[in-house]
Amino acid sequence: MNIEAVWFLLIGALFVLMAVSKRLIDALPMTGAMVYLVVGFLIGPTGLGLLNLDLYRDSHLLRLATEAALPVSLFAVGMHLRVACGHPLWRLPLRLAAPAMLLTIALMTAFGMGLLGLGLGAAVLLAAALAPTDPVLANELRPREAGDDEPLRFALSGEGGANDGAAFPFVILGIALCNAGPAGLDQPWPLAAALIWGVVSAVGIGWLLGTLGERLIATLRIRYGNALGLDEFLALGLMALCYGATLLAHGYGFLAVFCAGVALRQQELRATGSGRTPRAVLQEVTPAESEESTQDPQLAHAHLAESMMATSVGLERFAELALMLVIGCVVSAHWRDMLGWTPLLVAAVLFFAVRPASVMLALAGSSMDRRQRWLASWLGIRGVGTFYYLLLAVEQAPQDVSRALAPLLLAAIVASVLVHGISASPLMGWYYSRLSARPRRGKASRPA
Repeated sequence: MNIEAVWFLLIGALFVLMAVSKRLIDALPMTGAMVYLVVGFLIGPTGLGLLNLDLYRDSHLLRLATEAALPVSLFAVGMHLRVACGHPLWRLPLRLAAPAMLLTIALMTAFGMGLLGLGLGAAVLLAAALAPTDPVLANELRPREAGDDEPLRFALSGEGGANDGAAFPFVILGIALCNAGPAGLDQPWPLAAALIWGVVSAVGIGWLLGTLGERLIATLRIRYGNALGLDEFLALGLMALCYGATLLAHGYGFLAVFCAGVALRQQELRATGSGRTPRAVLQEVTPAESEESTQDPQLAHAHLAESMMATSVGLERFAELALMLVIGCVVSAHWRDMLGWTPLLVAAVLFFAVRPASVMLALAGSSMDRRQRWLASWLGIRGVGTFYYLLLAVEQAPQDVSRALAPLLLAAIVASVLVHGISASPLMGWYYSRLSARPRRGKASRPA
C-alpha cells in the first residue's frame, strides 16, 4: 500500500468534509474538535495504525508541536478582546484567570492528596495541569468579532488566553516537588521570586513587543508605504519574537504572546476609536480602495489588526485539526490505561464540583447575573493546554509520577471534548434566546 497516497486522501477528505459540513456541525450539538478526536483515534494504533504515536517515546516531538501551535491560538484570543484597558469588563476574565484558577488548583490538590493518595508534588502537578481552560477548543465561545463586549464570551475568552500561561509556574512547582520532594520547599523565596519574575517579564515583554510592533508597522505603512502585504509573516514573526524573547528572559511565553495580542488590539482601538468595530469601518472600503486603506492614517491600524487576527484564526484552525488528531492518536495508544473509576472520578469532580465552586466564588458580587455565572462555571473546556502540561511532566517529572497522571489527564481531555462539545452549542443557544427575550441593559459598565 502506498502510505503517502493514503495520507493525502485522508487529509484531503477531512478538509473537504469539514468545509462542506460546517453549517451542519454548527447546527448540531458537536464541534470540529470532536470529529478530529475520533478520526485521530481511528487512524491510531487501535484503529488503522496509520499513525503510531507513543506518549512516552515521542514526548519531546509532541511537546514541540504543541508548543508551536498554542501561541497562535493565544495571540488570536488576545486580538479578539477589543475593550479598553481599565474598563470594568476586564475584571471578569481576571477573576477567572486568577482567583478561580487558584481555587481550582487548591481544591484539586486537596482531592489528589486526600482521595487519590497522591504525594504533594504529584497532586500539585495534576491540579495545575487541569486548572487552565483551553484557548484552542474554546474558539466557539469567543467574542463574535473584535469589539463584541458580551460579558460571558469576553470572560471565557480572556480566561482561556491568560490562564494557560498563569498555570505554568504551578506546573513547574509540581514538577520541582516531584523531583526534590518536600526539600523543594526548604528555600521558598528564590522559587517564589522566579515564579513572579516569569509572570511579570511575560506581561512586560508581550505588551512592549505588541505595542512597538503595531506602531512600527503602522508608521512604515502610513509614512513610507512600506511593510505592505505578507501580514501572515508579520503575525507569525511577532508571535515568534515575543515567545523567544520571553523564554530567553526566563518568562512564561504563553502569557507573553497573549499579552502581545491584547496590546496590539489596544493600539488599534486607540487609533480607530470605540464608536464602531474595525470590521464595520473596513466594510465601507471598496475593493478598489483596499490597497490605499492600508496606508490611510484613519484605516491603517484597523486594517493591520483585522488582517493579523484573520491570519491567526486561519492558522489556528489547522493547529486545532493537527493537535486533536495527535491527541486522538495518543488516546488510541493508551485508552486501556484510561479505563477505570479513577480517571472518570477525576473528570467528574473537576467538571461538576471544583470548577463550579471555584467560578461561583470568584465571580460572587460581579456584574454577571446568576445565569451567566452558571454557564461560565460549566464551560471550562480542557484540551490542548492540559495535553502540553502532560507532555512537560512526561519529560521532566519522575517516570512513575507521569505514568500515574497520564490516564487521569487524558481522560479529562476526552471527557471535556465530548461533554462540553455536546453541551456548549445548546447552552449558548438557550442563553442568547433568553438574552434577546428581554431588553439589554446596555454594554457592560457596572463594576465587574
